[in-house]
Amino acid sequence: MEFNFTEEQIAIRDTAREFAQNEIAPSAVERDIKAEFPYDIVKKLGEFGFMGMMVPPEWGGAGFDTISYVLAIEEISKVDASVGVIMSVNNSLVCFGIERWGTDEQKERFLKPLASGQKLGCFCLSEPEAGSDATQQKTEAVKEGDYYILNGIKNWITNGKNADVYFVHASTNKELGHKGISTFLVEKETPGLETGVKEDKLGIRSSDTCTVSFNNCRVHKSQLLGEEGMGFKIAMETLNGGRIGIGAQALGIAQASLEAAVRYAKTRKAFGQPIANLQAIQFKLADMATNTDAARMLILEAAWRKDNGMNYAKEAAMGKLLASRTAVNNALEAIQIHGGYGYVREYLVERYLRDAKITEIYEGTSEIQRIVISRDILKD
Repeated sequence: MEFNFTEEQIAIRDTAREFAQNEIAPSAVERDIKAEFPYDIVKKLGEFGFMGMMVPPEWGGAGFDTISYVLAIEEISKVDASVGVIMSVNNSLVCFGIERWGTDEQKERFLKPLASGQKLGCFCLSEPEAGSDATQQKTEAVKEGDYYILNGIKNWITNGKNADVYFVHASTNKELGHKGISTFLVEKETPGLETGVKEDKLGIRSSDTCTVSFNNCRVHKSQLLGEEGMGFKIAMETLNGGRIGIGAQALGIAQASLEAAVRYAKTRKAFGQPIANLQAIQFKLADMATNTDAARMLILEAAWRKDNGMNYAKEAAMGKLLASRTAVNNALEAIQIHGGYGYVREYLVERYLRDAKITEIYEGTSEIQRIVISRDILKD
């Protein structure tokens, strides 16, 4: 594994950093308060090539590697984790899945507009009774001639209100259990597809989350991704890459919390000196920096392994596990270092904590990451 970034990777990181500061930061607080979706920002991300970063140019993407993607997501999420997760879902879950298993016709129809930022995608796996145990899909797809009829409800769908393409997992043969799950690409205008009320969330409030229901929703067989029964495999492999994206999002929050704590510690005085001179504060900062760097190395290793065609499931799970815990801990410590000021919106760190918590839950809870890791290290 190389420890030096290429000139291209550095340029992408710097472009993302500049974009985040100039285009995202000015409206981040207001959008969080009002829970407003960043329509214009998402459109501009597409113009910069950030919505299909790893998709080849022939299919509308930027053709960058996964390490570049991690660097960009971290920089975006340092400023606004809501924008980070919108970007992550479209890249890691939707675009990746279509590129990996889609036909040329599906890539032309769905992947090109998604990767170029003309359209937005969402990933529909979780249900009211199928969260961590994704095998318990109740959504059904019954074949009738050249069509499948979808019925069911999906929960906690990021981008659900604003998506154009829905990456949907449904059971085509309940008798086969998880081997009877299939994946479909469903367009927003399809009759029978309905989105519920936008959730009023603790954090990542500028991204939209809602339920998505399918009521006798007719989907042509040409919109089946892969083959019947491949859905669970598609979901699990896609989530492996998704964990790199969410790990990078958590890393951005952790780094933002650390930088905010350092800035404040250098300017806030107590007992006649900056609190940065106090060992109690120094120890907090040291732990924050150590855990952030450790999480970054794990995520970059997972990205490097993915780029080199190696198995990366364990490393992605480790990276997400550590980065999400570090994001929460760093935000808590940043608030503690800020004292009372950390509890108010003006100093941003309270938002970092609210945004951080979800990274321990979505795209596999921390408990699920431990299962993935332990299974890998215990296998023969």
